[in-house]
Amino acid sequence: MAIRNKILIIGSGRLGSIIADRASARGENVIVLDEKESSFKKLDEAFTGFKVHGDATDITLLEQDCYIESVSEVVIVTGDDNTNLFLAHLCAEIYNVPRVYVRFDDPDKAILISGSPNVKAIYPSDLSANKFFSIEAEGEK
Repeated sequence: MAIRNKILIIGSGRLGSIIADRASARGENVIVLDEKESSFKKLDEAFTGFKVHGDATDITLLEQDCYIESVSEVVIVTGDDNTNLFLAHLCAEIYNVPRVYVRFDDPDKAILISGSPNVKAIYPSDLSANKFFSIEAEGEK
């Protein structure tokens, strides 16, 4: 059994890059996977992790280049909810990754991960609404 000491970020868009940069700055072993090589330009110059160019649904790539069996945490933030859902189940159920975070644009997807205790969902609309209400409440004071 491999030691689980890596963080895998799948998707190097705005959110994925920010998460990867912060994890790297904390000294974590970070691997960023994206199908668009140009997406890695969003990473900070100080990023010290690994960049893997390829299709996240490629099992061989996940095993050989992303070391999925030694990952303690996966953050799935591609632009496609269905891909994110598939990858969340794959990471949680097949590779038994202890912590899986998955972004969904559609909050209705929550029901599809409800049986996986190690999978947590992130919804940009909820985060934006919460921030709005926080700012609005500050303005009323």
